[in-house]
Formats: sequence, C-alpha cells, structure tokens
Amino acid sequence: MRITIIGTGYVGLVTGACLAEVGNDVCCLDVDQGKIDLLNRGGIPIFEPGLGDIVARNRAARRLKFSTDMAAGVTHGEILFIAVGTPPDEDGSADLQYVLSAARSIGRYMNGFKVVVDKSTVPVGTADKVRAVIQEELRTRDSHTRFSVVSNPEFLKEGAAVEDFMRPDRIVIGCDNTPDGEHAHQLMKTLYMPFNRNHERTFWMDVRSAEFTKYAANAMLATRISFMNEMADLADAVGVDIEAVRHGIGSDPRIGYSFLYAGCGYGGSCFPKDVQALERTAREHGRDLLILRAVEEVNHQQKRVLGEKIIRRFGEDLSGHHFAVWGLAFKPNTNDMREAPSRVLLRQLLGRGASVAVHDPVAMEEAKRVLAIDFADAPELLARIRFCDVPMDALPGADALAIVTEWKAFRSPDFAALKAALKSPVIFDGRNLFDPQVMADAGVEYHGIGRSACTQAQAT
Repeated sequence: MRITIIGTGYVGLVTGACLAEVGNDVCCLDVDQGKIDLLNRGGIPIFEPGLGDIVARNRAARRLKFSTDMAAGVTHGEILFIAVGTPPDEDGSADLQYVLSAARSIGRYMNGFKVVVDKSTVPVGTADKVRAVIQEELRTRDSHTRFSVVSNPEFLKEGAAVEDFMRPDRIVIGCDNTPDGEHAHQLMKTLYMPFNRNHERTFWMDVRSAEFTKYAANAMLATRISFMNEMADLADAVGVDIEAVRHGIGSDPRIGYSFLYAGCGYGGSCFPKDVQALERTAREHGRDLLILRAVEEVNHQQKRVLGEKIIRRFGEDLSGHHFAVWGLAFKPNTNDMREAPSRVLLRQLLGRGASVAVHDPVAMEEAKRVLAIDFADAPELLARIRFCDVPMDALPGADALAIVTEWKAFRSPDFAALKAALKSPVIFDGRNLFDPQVMADAGVEYHGIGRSACTQAQAT
C-alpha cells in the first residue's frame, strides 16, 4: 500500500519505518528541511533502539523516502497519517495548530479518495476539526473529492517503540459509520493485516471513543505511578519498605506488577501533557477530574523528593558541596529530556550553591541543549555543571551520588570502586535500583524512595 506520514518526529518516524518494514511504500513528510536532509543522509534525529537499522534497510530497498514536498506526498498516499506534535498550550489543552495545518495541506493537494488518520495524540473531537478543515480547502478548490478521517492512536513506549509497533498488544482504530467510513475500515484492515496474523489485535470503535482511549490509557498509567509515589512517601514516614509492598500488592492479579515502581516522578512527552489535556477537556464540559488533578500534583511534588532528601542530609546551604548525578533522560533507552525529573533536581542543587557532575549514556547532547535553555536566566548556575562521558568520571570528589534514570548500565556498578571515588559514600537512589542490605554490606549510606525502613534497620 502507498502510505504517507506527515511528521517525522518520534511517532511519525517509527510508524513510517515500521510500515515500510512490512512491505508498504512509505513517504515521510516534514516541514523541517534540516531534519529531512539528516534522514536522507542516513542519520536519525531521535534515539530509539533498532530504529536506525530499520530506516537504513528500507531506504536501501526504496520502500521509505523522506521529503518536504507536501503536494507530492499527499498525492502519493492512499492512507495519510498525521503524526505531528500536539504540545500543551498555556491552559494545558493540546495545541492542534500543527494537526490542522497538516489537514489543510491534505485538503489543498488531495486528488482522490484518501483515508486521513489522526495518529497524533489529540483530544476528543479533533477528527471533526480535521474533517472541517479539509472540507474548507476542498470547497475553495470547488472539489467534491471524498475522504474519511480515522482515529488510530499510538501506544508506543519510548525505548521500546519499534518492538511495540511490530508486536502490538492492541491496535485501536475509530471509523465513521458511513459508506466512506466503511471504505476506510477496509483499507485500515488491510494495512494492519500483517500485525494480526497470529491473532486479532484490532479494536474497532467510533472515532471519538478511539480518541478518548489514548488519553484514558495514559491517565491510568500516570495514576498508578503517582499512587505508588504517594504510598512511598507514607512508607518513609511510618517505617515501611515500599518494595516489599509492591511485591505484596502486585501479586494480586487484579492489580499486577506494571507501573508500580516508586521513584522520583514521571516525565516525557506523553503522561504530563496528556493528563493536562484530559483535565482541560473535562473543564470544557463542566467536569472536575479530582483524581487526575491529584495525580499531576503528586508528580510535581515527587520530582522534588530526591533533592529534598539531599538537602535534609547535607543542609539548606549546599555551597561548597559537589554531587554526582547519573541519568538525565526522563527514562532509559531514550535521549528525551522533556519533563525529566533530572531538570528539577539540578535546579534544586545548583540553586542552593552546589556544583554537579552528570552522566547519561545517550542524552548528553540533548541535555546540554535543554539545560542551556533551563538556565538561560542564570548562566552562572549552568557553569557549575560538568558533563562526563563515563559514569565513574562523575564520582571523584562528590559528596554523594544521585541516580535519576534507571539505565541498565547503572544497576550493577563496582561498589568498592564507587565508594573509593566518592568523597563520602552516600547514594540517593531515585529509582530504587539497589538493595539496601547490599549497600550496608558495602559500607554505603543509602537513601531510596520509600525505603527508610531498610535504612533505619541497618542503622540499628
């Protein structure tokens, strides 16, 4: 099938590459000439395991091409995916300007029946707006070309996006109950047939329900994270090990183990903005989502927990103190710094006079860019950050090590070498990577999230 993807960001590039991998003829469009030039040179603008190989293989097979030529791209595809950004607006709502701009281009250049697929995460009712914009452009051209707008939200985890796309646990598609919607249904069914060979993974529904499903899924996952983080805070207060609690409740099949890890807060491009957008939708309809307001507030507070633990241990004034920080990206296997808890921690430490040495396996260049923006109003603070290419290089002279991202490379370090390199053997583990007893045996003072019971037991 001939497929066009509008937007070569995280979702668009993964979608385009994976659809080409199963034999489709895919054209990926973007207005950013620099990004298209990079892709045509064989580069990849994002870090995602396995994506580079798929892109290279399908470019070589001529099943995948990249262009800024919107007219040619729209003409090429019988199915057109809109996969552009929907950043949060000032009021928390999803900014649809890029989605509607893409729709306008489709209406301007389409020359036959098209299935227009909203792949971007968009609020309920967006398909109606996309349809209206396309119709407006068609009227301008005095064209009666038929089309159908479909909702097909993505469920890709950064760091595992290729695997998620190629072996999905579900495919959600919303189509209209009209003749054109039925035509779109058949084309989408054909497109996703290679992903349904072992068993049917597609959930068919109306368009608005599909739009809502994406937000509801992310809101539920964010809720589980904030719930456990709030339990971890209470666990610290009452002398409970949150890891023991996690195992205890996760064994209940009604609950399960997923997304029950206490930590220093969630970040990234999905959970924060999707929770905000869902809250905004509720307000527009006279509803107040009390649980989601609490989820967001807990997460804001949780991003400060690691810094507050350090401040309680070393004092309000951190002048003259130096800290090592492992992990900058919001999660492992990505270089995404959006809403990353590390940014909050660095502001806390530097703002109180400390200096820091930081390391991340893949996010160093992106971190330099983002932190330069974060500290544009205080360049003297940015100057107190030292970027280290090797984790151990961040440790010498540090009063403590703070772990913010759960990279696999951090899970089993040489604790004897780590202890020897640090000025004082103290670890603040924002992801509960280490066993408190192992830390005690190694002579390391250990502070986890919701694990004060373990630390107190060792101290006595």
